Amino acid sequence: MALMDRDWSDLRKRLISSLVLVAVGALELWWGGWPFAVFVILVTGTMLWLLWGVTLARGGEWLMFLGLGVALLIAGQGLLALRFSPSGLVAVLWLILVVVASDTCGYFAGRILGGPKFWPRLSPKKTWSVTIAGWLGAALVGAVFWAAGVAGAGLILVSPLVAFAGQMGDITESWAKRRAGVKDASNLIPGHGGVLDRFDALIGATLAMMVLRFAHLLPFAGL
Repeated sequence: MALMDRDWSDLRKRLISSLVLVAVGALELWWGGWPFAVFVILVTGTMLWLLWGVTLARGGEWLMFLGLGVALLIAGQGLLALRFSPSGLVAVLWLILVVVASDTCGYFAGRILGGPKFWPRLSPKKTWSVTIAGWLGAALVGAVFWAAGVAGAGLILVSPLVAFAGQMGDITESWAKRRAGVKDASNLIPGHGGVLDRFDALIGATLAMMVLRFAHLLPFAGL
């Protein structure tokens, strides 16, 4: 299928929504302190509420809600802890850009290249081209931070690992929605669904970041 024949109908909505989200997130991240804490708490609470609706849509998925809910709470706490640590502003910026780059590169690779499915049982639409493009985009983000002198060269290798964890977060949330028989957790964000649909990858990425930080494998000063 030719490039121009691909379905790009949602690109404009996704682009506008992404720009708004990036602007709001960047402002909160720059402020730090209590504004960032309140922002993370509000987003986490909203995601928990949406998760409750998704997991109970079939009349009761309590274990699923508990498992994903605990992961969500831990990720929220980890994001706050990272922001309030030395090099926190740069590290959180890197984390968010890894997720954004992975999602963006994967979107275009999937639409242009297609190809065999990555994990059809859990994610029928995600292909290997989406997955690998996401890794490459994340590695590029790591390379930019290394070239800017704010992190070690190891970030080039760490970034794809974090991106992969983010992709697993996205797949897990998609699996939960399919079990519940719903397409999106909500329709709050045009082209993206809701807060849970948009930030699911960030949950997985943040959890991976926490493991790497605990193992002293994040090449940022003071982490």
